[in-house]
This record gives sequence, C-alpha cells and structure tokens, in this order.
Amino acid sequence: MGRLGDLTAALRAEGARPVVPFVTAGYPTDEACRGALRGVKDAGCRLVEIGVPFSDPVADGPVIQAASQRALVQGMTPARSLELAAWARRELDLTVVMMGYLNPVLRMGSERFARACAEAGVAGFIVPDLPVDEAAGLRGALREADIDLVSLVAPTTDTARLQLHAAHASGFLYLVSTTGVTGTGAGAGDDLEAYVARVRAACSLPLYVGFGVGTGAQAARVARCADGAIVGSALLRKLADIEDEAAARAATSSFIGELVRAMATACDDTTKGDRS
Repeated sequence: MGRLGDLTAALRAEGARPVVPFVTAGYPTDEACRGALRGVKDAGCRLVEIGVPFSDPVADGPVIQAASQRALVQGMTPARSLELAAWARRELDLTVVMMGYLNPVLRMGSERFARACAEAGVAGFIVPDLPVDEAAGLRGALREADIDLVSLVAPTTDTARLQLHAAHASGFLYLVSTTGVTGTGAGAGDDLEAYVARVRAACSLPLYVGFGVGTGAQAARVARCADGAIVGSALLRKLADIEDEAAARAATSSFIGELVRAMATACDDTTKGDRS
C-alpha cells in the first residue's frame, strides 16, 4: 500500500467521509484550473483527482469529454498534467490521484511513466480502460514508485471478478455507481446500498463511489453506506463559463463545501444512530 492507501485508511479510521473532487487538467483554462484546485483546498478536501485530457475518453460522459477536448485544444498534454499535479502537491499539500487512459501510458512505457508520476508526487493512478487481469506490469511499476493503482468496479461486476479486484486493488476501490458513463444517473438508483454492501463483503479497502454524485442529497446518501464520494461532472459544469482564477476558486469552494458539509452531517447522523 502506498501513500494514497495510508491516507484513505487514516480517513476511515477518523470516521471521515471525504469528497474527492475531479478536475480536468487545464480546464476551463490553466488559470481557472489552478483556481479550482485552490477552491478544493479551501473546501477542506485533502484528496483530489486530476484527469489527463484524452481524445477518446471511453468512460467519460459528455461533460468530461467536452472538458478534455477544450483542454487539448488549449495545449494540455500528459507532461503538463503531471506538472499541474506537482504544483497541487507542492503548493496546496493535496494528495493527488491522476486519472488517464492507457494509450499515453503505453507510449511512454510503464516504468518511465511510473517514474514521471513519482517525480510529480502523484499518490495514485486510475486507468479506466485497463482490465484488472492485464494490469500486472503497470501495477508493479507503480508499486515500485510507491503509487497505488486504483481499480474500478461496476454494479455488473460478478463475484469472481470482484474477488480479483479485491486481491490486487490498492489505495481505495472506485465504485462506478451506474452502468453508463460519468455524469449520468443518481448513484445506482435504489440499489446503491446493496451494491456497496456486496463489494464491502469482498474487499477490505475503503470504497469510494463516483459517476453520478453531484448534489448534497446524493453525497449524503453515499456517506451513509460508503467511505467517500468522487464528484466530477457536476463540478466541471460549475466551471464551464469561468476563465478567471479567483472566480473558479470561489465557485469550487462554494459547491464542494456544500457537499463536504452534507457528507459530514450524514456521517454524524449515522454515528448518532449507531449509538442510540
């Protein structure tokens, strides 16, 4: 387990239910993206996910696809995405999880890629289009660099494959809450609690729910059954028309702060219920 796993384990031991904001590197502008990251810090978050823009993001819905395309047109690259991660780590003391697709990793090579991530201070990496049973090479290279390779599971993941994820995952397990792409649905509908319980029975890692979490009510629901919530498309929508760093910082702090408070209140209510 690397630094990411140490943090998520500590947060769970504290009884915290963190919000993990997702930003696309370089979106909506370089300046506004850095402002958004400052807003993440202002909202009290310790962990952030930074997406590396890619031309064919198969797991992402229209909001993140559009954000990636805009960032690419403005010149964002994997190398510059890592520079942004290094800045967030150095200047804001945020623990950074990167999300990127397999093609740029293959072009660079797993070992070189892992070294670049380590130099940037990245704590974890998510590769949505890398199957767990084909990930040994990258997983090993990242592990040597003290970086956790985060696995994604879905409501359709069967028991055998869930056990495979549990055997190899580190940092946290990313629970895709819908069978669609990012920014759709409302958290696995009526089955969220059963879905989380099924995964928890198979895996001891902290469970973070993403894809479709974007309101205080949805975040609170996640807090009552899982260990954290990942929020991407809803935040990017708030940033879409902002180019100024200060405005992006304020918008992010306000929106993410609302979700953080909803998660904390739900967690407190759950704890009080357990004691009654």
